[in-house]
Amino acid sequence: MANTITLKRRIGSVKNTRQITKAMELVAASKMRRAQEYAAKGRTYREYAYSLLTRLSSITEVEEHPLYVKRAIKKRLYIVVTSNRGLAGAYNANIIRMLTRLAIADRQAGISTQVIAIGKQGANFARRVEGIDLIAAFTEIEDDPNANDIRPILETAISMYTDKTIDDVQLLYTQFKTNLVQDATQLSLLPARFEATSEQGNTTLLNSTFEPSIEVVLDNITERLLEVQIWQAILESIASEHSMRMMAMKSATDNANDLIDDLTLAFNTARQAAITQELAEITGGAEAMKE
Repeated sequence: MANTITLKRRIGSVKNTRQITKAMELVAASKMRRAQEYAAKGRTYREYAYSLLTRLSSITEVEEHPLYVKRAIKKRLYIVVTSNRGLAGAYNANIIRMLTRLAIADRQAGISTQVIAIGKQGANFARRVEGIDLIAAFTEIEDDPNANDIRPILETAISMYTDKTIDDVQLLYTQFKTNLVQDATQLSLLPARFEATSEQGNTTLLNSTFEPSIEVVLDNITERLLEVQIWQAILESIASEHSMRMMAMKSATDNANDLIDDLTLAFNTARQAAITQELAEITGGAEAMKE
């Protein structure tokens, strides 16, 4: 009897868990659709921003601009995009694993590692790891970030770079590709260096005239275009987070269904055994009374 009671309690407990995971799956699916729309709309803008930065980097004068100056790397800053909550599969683990691998490589090369964390998971990890200096943590960014959310992050990185507190800035985020595929990605942010593209070869800015001056244009345009890179990275990460959470909760719901089936079978088997034992005892008692 005790065995059937225990099994019944476990079935009830798993059913309650299944109800929670199913609700979380539906909520994540709803948020994922919105996040995908935001990410898709921002990709074209980011591509044009990247293209413009590439063209600007081909100008001779750009090499003298503080954000384009290349230095020997002694201190590197990582802007790490994670989530505030868990239960999202390998979403946070992939980024943390990448940060760990890069930090180990930096230590071997004699480069100190500093981190700006976007999300509580990355901040908690950076606080616990020796050799990683947590500069700042931003944990209040919503699913539809705006310029006011991004600007403090970029301003912190730019001020540290121009003050020569750091020599390199890398952005670590999760790129959303499909509902089943999300890749941990590393993007070089500062110094503002970009690979040559076919557009750069076809279109040049060498003979262009800048008003009021090339310095003013670079000061304003470069910061705004770098801001776009961070903004799009956060959008991609948010879409990836909700997608991976939806898949994780779907898997948890399916596992709960399988476990309920197994426990129900075990419960029915135990109950049948108990009934058979009671019938055998009744029959044995009746036979004893006849004697």
